[in-house]
Amino acid sequence: MAAAFVLRRLYRARPELRRPPAELLWAPRRGHRLTPADDELYQRTRISLLQREAPHAMYIDSYSSRGFMVNGNRVFGPCALLPRSVLQWNVGSHQDITEESFSLFWMLEPRIEIVVVGTGDRTERLQPQVLRAMRQRGIAVEVQDTPNACATFNFLCHEGRVTGAALIPPPGGAALTPLSQTVE
Repeated sequence: MAAAFVLRRLYRARPELRRPPAELLWAPRRGHRLTPADDELYQRTRISLLQREAPHAMYIDSYSSRGFMVNGNRVFGPCALLPRSVLQWNVGSHQDITEESFSLFWMLEPRIEIVVVGTGDRTERLQPQVLRAMRQRGIAVEVQDTPNACATFNFLCHEGRVTGAALIPPPGGAALTPLSQTVE
């Protein structure tokens, strides 16, 4: 209160403080482009490329004929990826995929929007009744070969979509090496 009183008296005593902003010696300019020198003056830009935007999201780091590397954890054989967990998936090939094997995807909350299915080294057709059951429950199904399914799953997770994956490892020599191995 006392400080406000002192400032008010000072303002009344010094008429140069009552000038409009246009008469000030230095007025901030509006609407001009920043030059590199201006940006160097502010130094507000900070970028961290190594920090993930969504630390709890699932990402497939690599795959091989034996399994997958998911968020740095090795998973052997077919697996089901849910928004925050990885489960062993009890199927041997695309022919073993049934309504019952997909039941774990429609029991979750929050509801999964899309399930990406990797059927091995080739894109195989799923049984029509399985696809119909998923569509009736409001879940989209994208069937691809496993390499493309891994890439699609990573892309959808990066977008922030609630995504699941049902993956069968590709037999034979198909493998994606993790980025850390290619750097070394």
